[in-house]
This record gives sequence, structure tokens and C-alpha cells, in this order.
Amino acid sequence: EAADPRPRTFVCASAIGIYGERGDEVLTERSSTGVGFLADVASEWEAAARPLEALGVRVVHLRIGIVLSRHGGALAKMLLPFRLGVGGVIGDGKQWMSWISRADLVRVIQRAVSDDTMSGAYNAVAPGAVTNASFTRALGHALRRPTIFPLPTFVARLVFGREFADALLLGSMRVQPERLQDLGFEFLHADIAAGLSAALTENGG
Repeated sequence: EAADPRPRTFVCASAIGIYGERGDEVLTERSSTGVGFLADVASEWEAAARPLEALGVRVVHLRIGIVLSRHGGALAKMLLPFRLGVGGVIGDGKQWMSWISRADLVRVIQRAVSDDTMSGAYNAVAPGAVTNASFTRALGHALRRPTIFPLPTFVARLVFGREFADALLLGSMRVQPERLQDLGFEFLHADIAAGLSAALTENGG
């Protein structure tokens, strides 16, 4: 008898961008999807896995936030200006940043693969979302550098690129990992100080 070629589990790397720009609204997996380019892309990406669900495959959508790593992503792009002492609040600083340490993301993925009770969408973010102003202060403190030079919106778009800046640095998404917490998942790095400390001392690329 031929082996069943279907996978038992499919873990989809989605993004919190699916919620769109939402200001101060607290977002959980029960929140509606948003509007805009990134929200549309993430929604279509998750929808592409529906045929697998119809075949009986367990599908987990991990809606991943800003992954803190000195080796890539948003934090890596910020490190040079902050280390030079010219880092600062981006835009008005009121926008929410929902993040997760690389170590915790790996643990979430491992849990999604091994835990047969998990299915559907899970917000892969730490419980301690922060405003950009708070993130800026925390990063300056971690690097022991001043953070007195604000970065206007138009400059952020020039330096980081419009799509990157709008999606990760200027957009406001206050996301909570409600379903992970309901599972009893314990974060190694639940607050931004711990997350940045882990990111700045991590090994590997």
C-alpha cells in the first residue's frame, strides 16, 4: 500500500500585517483582517492553504511580528544610526510595534509543528507590544547611546524604503498573542528590554 503523500501538518509563515494599520486598537486572533497591500498579501497567503485543510491537513498560520535580530530585519537596519548616536523616534513615536525575539519565534514554530491541538491563526508576537517611542528609549539604553534625533516620516521612507518603513516602522499594530497564552506558552523574552538584550547578544546569522 502506497504511503499517503499528504503532510500531517503545514505551518504557514504569515504576518501581523494582515491586520493593517489599526492605531491603538488591541488586536487578537479574533480581530478582523485589515485593508491595504500587506493585509491583502497576507490574507491571500493564508487563503492559499485552505485546500490543504480540506484534505485533512492540520494548518497553522503564524502571524509573525517584528523579529528582533541583530543579523537582519528592522533591528539590524536600525543598529548603525543608533550606535552612531543619531537614532531617535520615528515619525510621532506613537505607533505600536509588535515584536518577538528570534529564540521565542523558533520555540513557537517548534510548538506549532509538534502540538496537534494547534490549528488556525496564532499571533507570533511577545505580549509586551511597545510604542516606537518606548522601543527607541529601550534600544538607546541597551546600546548606551542618546536617542535625541527624531527621524521624520519622509526621511524614514528615504532611508529604509517606503514599503519597509510603512509596514514595520510607521504602521501601528498593537497585537497580542492571545491564543499562544491560552495554550500556556511561556515566552523567554516577554518585555522589550529582555528581547533587545537577547537580540544584541545572539550568535549566528
